[in-house]
Amino acid sequence: MHVPETRASAVESVAGSPRCLVVMPVYNEERYIQRVLSHVLEYVDDVLVVDDGSSDKTPCLLAKFPVEVIRHGRNRGYGRSLRDGFGFAASHGYDWVITMDCDEQHEPQELPRFRDAIADNRLDIISGSRYLSSMDEQTAPPADRRAINATMTDEINDRLGLGLTDSFCGFKAHRISAMQRLALTEDGYAFPMQLWVQAAAQGLRIGEIPVRLIYKDLTRTFGNGLDNADVRLAHYRSVMHCELRRCAGLLPADAAADLVPCLGLNQRSGGSTPPRHGR
Repeated sequence: MHVPETRASAVESVAGSPRCLVVMPVYNEERYIQRVLSHVLEYVDDVLVVDDGSSDKTPCLLAKFPVEVIRHGRNRGYGRSLRDGFGFAASHGYDWVITMDCDEQHEPQELPRFRDAIADNRLDIISGSRYLSSMDEQTAPPADRRAINATMTDEINDRLGLGLTDSFCGFKAHRISAMQRLALTEDGYAFPMQLWVQAAAQGLRIGEIPVRLIYKDLTRTFGNGLDNADVRLAHYRSVMHCELRRCAGLLPADAAADLVPCLGLNQRSGGSTPPRHGR
C-alpha cells in the first residue's frame, strides 16, 4: 500500500486536536448497519464506510447516513478495505484513522477512549485488546479462534519483541504519518500479520487499550478454505513469515529464524479473498 504524502497529513494538525476518521469495512451488513452507524455518529462526525461488494441492502441503507462511502464492485477482502481507508484518510488530510467493524462486536462508546489515547500523543498504533481484562463466558470467542489468536500473538511477541495480548482485534487507531512509512499489500484476513511485522521493522510505537470481548454471530464464516482452523493458522503464519523474510534487514537476527515457505492463499485453499468480514 502506498499512502500518498500530503502536506495536511504529513504532520499533526496544528490548530486544535488531530483530525480523526473512523473507517468501517462492511460486507452484507444490512442486519446491523443502521443501528451501528446511528450509534457511531453520536460520537464522531467523520466516518468512511468501505463497502466490499455487498449484494444485500447495505448500499441502499448507507445512502441514509451522512458518511463517505467507497464501494468495491466485487469483494476484495478485509485488508484491501482497510488499505483503501488509509489512502482516503491521507488524501483528505486526516491525522488518524480508527478502524472498527460494523457487526456490533466493536462498541461505539469505546471511541472516546481511543480519542483520549490519541490525545496523549505517545503511540503510532493504538490497538484494542479483548484480553486485557477478564473474559465473560457469555461473549467468549469460538475455541479455535481464541487458540489461533493466542498462538500467533505469542509468536509475534517472541519474534518482534512486542507485548501484545490480542494481535487480531480490528478496533485500532493508526497515525497516518506513521502508516505512510509502511508498504502494506495484504488483501485478506492476514492483514494484521503483515502490519505488525512492518510496524516493528519501522520502529512504530505500539500500545493496547482494553475493549469488550463480544461475539454476536458464531456462524460467520471466513470462506475459501479458511474455516478449517489448521489451514487458517498455516495461512496466517505463512503471511507473517513471508513479511519477516522481506523485512529481515530491519529486524533482530532471530526474528527471521526457522521460517516456513511463503505460500499464497490460492496455493493453500483454492481461493483469493474471504467473503466475510469476521475474525
